[in-house]
Amino acid sequence: MERRWRILGGCGLIAGIFLFVQLGALALVQPFESAGYQAVEDPSDPTNSLMYVGAILVATAVMLLAFRYDVDQLIRGLIVFSSAWLSLYVFQVLVPPVLTYAGLNVVAVLLALGLGTALLVYPEWYVIDAAGAVMGAAAAGLFGISFGVLPALVLLTVLAVYDAISVYGTEHMLTLASGVMDLKVPVVLVIPMTLSYSYLDATAADSVAEDETDDDATAADDAAEEPATTEHGADADGPAVADGSQPAERPDDATETGKADGTADVHADPLERDALFIGLGDAIIPSILVASAAFFASSDVLSVFGVPLPALTAMLGSYVGLAILLWMVLKGRAHAGLPLLNGGTIAGYIVGALAAGISLIDALGLGPYL
Repeated sequence: MERRWRILGGCGLIAGIFLFVQLGALALVQPFESAGYQAVEDPSDPTNSLMYVGAILVATAVMLLAFRYDVDQLIRGLIVFSSAWLSLYVFQVLVPPVLTYAGLNVVAVLLALGLGTALLVYPEWYVIDAAGAVMGAAAAGLFGISFGVLPALVLLTVLAVYDAISVYGTEHMLTLASGVMDLKVPVVLVIPMTLSYSYLDATAADSVAEDETDDDATAADDAAEEPATTEHGADADGPAVADGSQPAERPDDATETGKADGTADVHADPLERDALFIGLGDAIIPSILVASAAFFASSDVLSVFGVPLPALTAMLGSYVGLAILLWMVLKGRAHAGLPLLNGGTIAGYIVGALAAGISLIDALGLGPYL
């Protein structure tokens, strides 16, 4: 029973971060638009989405090459810089400019620098998750005002297909995720299953375990022995034991979803995990449609609590997809997140648009082309 409460708490934290990203994006779209942060001249142009997908493919290739040639710390520095930069967008529109220098909001800059410094100096799970939530809300808000409904739908559809291929087909996303998790950056959300869990301690233990395993393997080779086990008792199906009694925690041994997919041990009981991992992109990408549906909705569309109905039902649809995804993941293996998350969000958006009296053609943003 205690283990099930731990899982429920972890799933609740995931849902809470998703909600923060979505509500944050909805709250930021108008301030971002007023600040002139819209990134494209024509938000209704669907080719904007294809350019973004191309950028993702290039970034993925660069990161895989960086991991292959052991220059991954450059990637870590770039991601930390991007986190601080995106948070600056948020702080500049939320923090009053009580102190300025050379046109910059000094307090906002200091807050962004503080977030980046915390990621570099002390990337514990709650620092990573907090930075990821702010980063996610900023990214979803920026893309929400830059992508009209049709480009957003194209983006979600293409990325869902790409995610499925990269996880179940080529599996290069598994390699990418395994490398990214070692960097301890807010590309992956870390969801602890126990109050005492420490991401820093877990990765430190993993480093010790790998060193000891390498030493044992070398000794075994020198003695021409079968390398089936180490002296610490690890077998072919499990991680090396760092202290002779407890298995070392590895991020890629934990149950994962979406772009945080790693080489999870499918034989292990997910209820025994100390942490779950889910890609930040799984929170951001569906939220782009939520923000777009709200920002580009006409003024006469039915709203609930100030949120246009299509955007609200898109949010609800994303949680249906999230619930199914977590149910599948807790069976003990990694899964691509975007097919379910984006599919649920798109279905929810369409249901809400039709319920609000919008025709299917207009809901899909196809009116100008027909």
